[in-house]
Order: sequence, then structure tokens, then C-alpha cells
Amino acid sequence: MSLTQLFVLDLVAISILVFAIYFPRHRRRDMVVALLGINIGVLGVTQGLSSADVSAGLGLGLFGVLSIIRLRSTEMDQTEVAYYFGALALGLLGGFAVEPNWLSAALMAAILAATAISDHPRLFRRYRQQVITLDRAVADENEARRHLESLLGAKVHNLTVRSLNLVTDTTIVDVRYELNPLEARVTEALS
Repeated sequence: MSLTQLFVLDLVAISILVFAIYFPRHRRRDMVVALLGINIGVLGVTQGLSSADVSAGLGLGLFGVLSIIRLRSTEMDQTEVAYYFGALALGLLGGFAVEPNWLSAALMAAILAATAISDHPRLFRRYRQQVITLDRAVADENEARRHLESLLGAKVHNLTVRSLNLVTDTTIVDVRYELNPLEARVTEALS
């Protein structure tokens, strides 16, 4: 596959990732710029490194620095991190010609398919995760579970007490829960 074809394939793939999968689901405009920028930047750097007499170690080091800078600049949830690395991978695949010729296209398609399927709104639609501050100090995990289930109207699958403050009488809990089917339908109807 020629470099021109790889570049076009990358532009099509990143457009699908950003405008057909990410933005319609998450509506975060600043991430559109970040995803497009990182993809095109990585595409350019990859092509530059592949045509220059530079070691692969230096190239990988540069990509690592780019990733760390971006990931540390603003808070991103795990889903956005996955999109971010998908955009990075698409740029890498678009910048290097690999053998056999069809491999880059197949890997790009696999990234898009995995992202589209794993982030589909209907997949695990009743499951949620939140960090909740309770207005009382709850040291007993079973008591916290019962209180959260009552408060959320949901089945708590996992909870982790992040902070227990006996002075301010608060508890901060990271809770993973599943909406009951009726609550899930109501939530879907409202969104």
C-alpha cells in the first residue's frame, strides 16, 4: 500500500472514530480537537521517523513523551483514554508501510470495530460507576452497601470507601452498581 493510500486510510479511520463514534456518544468538543491533533501529529512524526535514519528507540521514546504530556494535562476517564490511544494507534498504522499490504487496513478496522462495539450505549447500559459523598460516616461496609442501594434504587456490586471522615461525618465511596430494569427504562426515556 502506498504512503498516499495509508494517509487517506488514516484520515478516513480517524474521521470515523471521531465524528461517527466518539462525538455522537460523548459530545465533548475539546476531545475532538485532541483526537484529531494527536492522530495527525503521530502520523506526521511516524512518517518522518520512518523516512529518516533514526532508531526505533528514539521514536518510541518520543511517542511516550507525547502520551504522558497529554494524559497529564487534563482529567480523562477510561473511555476517553481508550479513544486517545485508538487515535494514536491509527496514526502509527497510517505512518508506517507494513507487509502484507492489507495489514494496516485490517488493524485500523479492528481498532474502529473494537471501539464502536465496546463503547456502544446498549452494552452494559444498566451499569454505572460514581464517586458519592455520603452525609454520614459509615465504617461498616455492609451498612454502606444497604444505604447506597436504598439511595440509588440499584444493586451495588462493588464499593470502595475512599475516605471516612469522623470529624465532618462524611464518607466518600466509589460505587459500581446496576440499575434495576424499571429504573434503567426511566433513565433511557429521559436521555
